[in-house]
Amino acid sequence: MMDDLKSKNRFLFCSDISKLHEQFPKLQELVLDNNCINDHTACPHLSQLTTLTINKNQIADLDALIEKVMSCLPALTYLSLLGNPACPNELSCSDKDEEDYQRYRYYVVYKLPRLKFLDSKQVTKSELREAGRQGQYTKVVRYAPQNDTGKSSSPESASEYTPLPSHSRHGEHFGLIGESKLIYYGRHSEGNRFIRNHDL
Repeated sequence: MMDDLKSKNRFLFCSDISKLHEQFPKLQELVLDNNCINDHTACPHLSQLTTLTINKNQIADLDALIEKVMSCLPALTYLSLLGNPACPNELSCSDKDEEDYQRYRYYVVYKLPRLKFLDSKQVTKSELREAGRQGQYTKVVRYAPQNDTGKSSSPESASEYTPLPSHSRHGEHFGLIGESKLIYYGRHSEGNRFIRNHDL
């Protein structure tokens, strides 16, 4: 009885969890807090796992994690991601607020509607309804800098935008000098007044 209980509940301190399904196929609860788990960590297929806590790790790609949960942990109902870059909690991220965290919750619950608990808070029926209504629009898109190797070496793509025609962008500029015959004498021409020679 005790051995069976141990096989269903595990507190692990390791970053390689890819073979857990071979050692503990009936695992139901798994705590992986304060490990070195990141976006590249493989997820084992645990069909009976209902509780997973991976707080204070290095998970930044929320969509990749959700895809792993959907494909490898079909029975999961409790998930906690506090302390990861993917979880915008205001206690661990000074630049995030309560609205950022609520949008994150809507998105995760929308993608994983079987969850009963997310982080340290229960998923309510009203939150589940709201996630179904607006969850698909609350995905956080992160800026990804472009790779310099893919840029073209042509002058048009290498330089900043310029209104000059392409044949005049390499130092062959032309200018015209002439006299203007149009003079505006209006009372409201302070910014455009032309001063003639006899006025000096």
